[in-house]
Amino acid sequence: VEALCKRFEVRASEGGKVLFSADEDEIVIGADRLRVTGTEGAVFGHSVETPHIRAEPSQDLKLESPTRSLVMEAPRGVQVNAAAGDLKATCRKELHLQSTEGEIFLNADTIRLGNLPVGSFSSSSSSSSSSSSSPSSSAPRQTIYELCVCPNGKLYLSPAGAGSTCQSSSNICLWS
Repeated sequence: VEALCKRFEVRASEGGKVLFSADEDEIVIGADRLRVTGTEGAVFGHSVETPHIRAEPSQDLKLESPTRSLVMEAPRGVQVNAAAGDLKATCRKELHLQSTEGEIFLNADTIRLGNLPVGSFSSSSSSSSSSSSSPSSSAPRQTIYELCVCPNGKLYLSPAGAGSTCQSSSNICLWS
């Protein structure tokens, strides 16, 4: 069908509801549901404005930018909720959590920090440096560690002792 006109409309046979209309300024799709069935999905050259994006039942929803970044912005907040599963954030480089005016609040029964370097503590005054190492297999197995913070904010573990075993002159802090 080819039509040359100022405005083109397709209406439902019952009730006359506008299902599709087009003019020079906009195209309106008035159906209750818009389904895009192409294997490549839908491609938009500019912004998309909608109050709700939903996947089909039993299907995953994927938002992807294959060659650039993906940005979600909202003046009153962005909420991500996984009501019945995990929430995972992975990246190749650094993962930044930043709050410019408030706090970052972690609330869980268990909070784990994996792969932290382990410093070795020396109680003698002549040797006050720590180095990154694994607990020795010949020494008794260390099971309690102290969480230490370098002046630059880097975290490391130090074998727990009667007092603090964190040392700001640690090689872990000097070489990070």
